[in-house]
Amino acid sequence: MSDPIIRVENLRTGFGDLVLHDSVSFEVGRGEVFAILGGSGCGKTVLLKTMIGLYPPLAGRALIAGADIARADGAARLAILQRIGVMYQLGALFGSMTLAGNIRLPLEEYTALPDDAMDLVARMKLELVQLQGAGTLTPAEISGGMMKRAAIARAMALDPDIVFLDEPSGGLDPITSAELDQLILRLRASLGITFVVITHELASLFAIADRCIMLDRAAKGIIAEGKPAELRDHSPNPKVRQFFNRMAEPGAVAA
Repeated sequence: MSDPIIRVENLRTGFGDLVLHDSVSFEVGRGEVFAILGGSGCGKTVLLKTMIGLYPPLAGRALIAGADIARADGAARLAILQRIGVMYQLGALFGSMTLAGNIRLPLEEYTALPDDAMDLVARMKLELVQLQGAGTLTPAEISGGMMKRAAIARAMALDPDIVFLDEPSGGLDPITSAELDQLILRLRASLGITFVVITHELASLFAIADRCIMLDRAAKGIIAEGKPAELRDHSPNPKVRQFFNRMAEPGAVAA
């Protein structure tokens, strides 16, 4: 791989004596759409939150453009955080703010832009996700799909190199989910953003991901890495083929 922008090296995640992942290593190339997937309880969101510095690793490290986010502090940590944006599961917009206000929040926190410039940036980010004219609405006044797009707009407020998306298609109908997939691809093509996407939606995975890793709870780590279609069709691991082809456990009985 040329020019990886993320390196995860021998990462161990968990809480106290509970280890969720052990010796996890992978790289994400600049400009890739990279997916993290796996069954329920395998720790996809914990891995993401460790990568962005919300949880400290038990061992190993996650490097963002060569910088160790867990060991950085002060101005060095702030510089790393300004290179990434995050869309949390369910959007996590502040309900007491308008959409424009949500996007302005990181600008108010991390820049010295005047009010009119922040308003302009908020309008531009909303236009990027096809929510022009929606800046005065609150999260309670918009649909689930609009909520996800507004959350992506907020994640891009500081023009990050990398955007992390936690279950962007979760809870959306198939048409809205497909539209969101196309939005991610357009943003990658037009802005060169690297996307790291947590998903269990196979249709979205095959539509947008260049490469992926599959986590497994029992293995406490990665059991497959590569292009989604190749893993679906040629993985030597039956658990991987079962996941990618939506096959029930052998002997499973429907309730």
